[in-house]
Amino acid sequence: MSNLVRRDSNPVRYRDPFAFARDLFALDFGDARTAAFAPSFEVKETPEAYVVRADVPGVKEEQVDVSFHNGVLSIAGTRSAEERKEGEAFFVYERQFGSFSRSFSLPETADPERIEAKLDNGVLTVSVAKRPEAK
Repeated sequence: MSNLVRRDSNPVRYRDPFAFARDLFALDFGDARTAAFAPSFEVKETPEAYVVRADVPGVKEEQVDVSFHNGVLSIAGTRSAEERKEGEAFFVYERQFGSFSRSFSLPETADPERIEAKLDNGVLTVSVAKRPEAK
């Protein structure tokens, strides 16, 4: 049974599927994690509105931009990395930072004059009301 247990003084675990390739080819793209932040979104329709929710922990309100143009709702933002101080050494660094942008086409029944957005506990909720005639 002991032959099945790997006894390595420096075991390597890869959670990032591309980490192995970067290590293998010794690729250096600067900090590759800066472009890796991609929040999870959900889009749903209720009788009154179209609701978009995104998990954006660590993103501040001033770092988010919500716009609506020609039937397309666009949400963009940035999650900034913590400032690294001299003398600090990370043993594991899996948090992702950087810019993100997503766009969603909404039906003509969406009212661009009645959009509400709020950021609460790391969840961004954007509600685009339906036109009165669509209800």
